[in-house]
Amino acid sequence: MIKLGKIQTLTAARKSDFGMYLYDANGSREDQVLLPKGQVPSSMNIGDEISVFIYKDSEDRLIATTATPALTLGEVALLSVVQTTKIGAFLNWGLAKDLFLPFKEQTRPLKEGDQILVGLYTDKSNRLCATMKIYDFLDTDSPYQKDDTVYGHVYELSDNFGVFVAVDDRYSALLPKQEVYENFKPGDAICARVRSVREDGKLTLSIREKSFVQMDADSQFIYERLTSSHKGMLPFHDKTDAEIIKREFHLSKNAFKRAIGRLMKQGKIRIEKDGIYLNR
Repeated sequence: MIKLGKIQTLTAARKSDFGMYLYDANGSREDQVLLPKGQVPSSMNIGDEISVFIYKDSEDRLIATTATPALTLGEVALLSVVQTTKIGAFLNWGLAKDLFLPFKEQTRPLKEGDQILVGLYTDKSNRLCATMKIYDFLDTDSPYQKDDTVYGHVYELSDNFGVFVAVDDRYSALLPKQEVYENFKPGDAICARVRSVREDGKLTLSIREKSFVQMDADSQFIYERLTSSHKGMLPFHDKTDAEIIKREFHLSKNAFKRAIGRLMKQGKIRIEKDGIYLNR
């Protein structure tokens, strides 16, 4: 059986003016697909086998190609947007015909040149399309353990849960809401630490080091903010609202309190009713 969206090994059945027709030796010889003339190896004869990818041409007909696309059916890859229209976007996936990303499968507005993570699926008309909604495409059997450093791309944002990340563009992971101190968007690259591996295999991430390590960096950051202030003062303290702390310092309230606590122990600052002051 000739499989749309898959790379498979097919057998040469017959030549034509347009190229070579191929069939699956394990299926019906009547089920054939054309490999265009420009892609047929000069040494190829009837009965020879060849590895090809199956997709559809501009007239919606099955066609074979020896070119290797960036992803196959059910896989995920980072692709570039080459064109946007009212009905969707077109992506470069390494073939002559760009891959269509329907508007309803987009999770944010796109523009030409954007790099986005997408999965490949077949729509109701049995055409290959891309989707940015890749949660169900990702694996949960990663080799990573607690405290490993991982790399991936953001693919979705959730007000309730946080930032969804595809580690290695393959494994399912979440940067929880309480760990998000930056403005991410789908397609952003991310480096994180595995905070835990859930029972279902999904990864929970943190973009911060363990608290005892991170405290040094946080303390230094706050101290530098203080020294750059012409008054040697910042109008924030341990009673300041957590959302204000997050907005100003990209820190949780607890991390902020740990950092200023360390600075106090070092004798570098003092806390007064209206904020933090440098000890001159």
